[in-house]
Amino acid sequence: MLRIILIILGSVSLCLGITGIFIPGLPTTPFLLLTAGLYVRSSDRLYNYVIRNRIIGSYIKDFRSKGGMTVRLKIFSIFLMWIMISISTFFFIQTLLIKLVLAGAGLAGTIIMGFMVPTINK
Repeated sequence: MLRIILIILGSVSLCLGITGIFIPGLPTTPFLLLTAGLYVRSSDRLYNYVIRNRIIGSYIKDFRSKGGMTVRLKIFSIFLMWIMISISTFFFIQTLLIKLVLAGAGLAGTIIMGFMVPTINK
């Protein structure tokens, strides 16, 4: 039963991580790392699929080999995320509630990227 729960949670995390590639403000790497962690405990086949995937596997491999992100990369990622949020908010989104949700997601992404993702030296 635990194995099935871990697979379901890993799949939800995978969906959020992939969505984060396209949605500004939603972090990608932490969700993909969570996916890998859940899959490694539940399914070798799914874990290997994620690691060997040519698009999302690179996020996990880079993070695992380096152990985190450099300060410069974190700043660039957060800056780029807020540029995309600003463009979306000012030019494409009309509804105040959606703008607030997007800003909240950006804040969460900034906190995760800035404080929860380990910082490494180059």
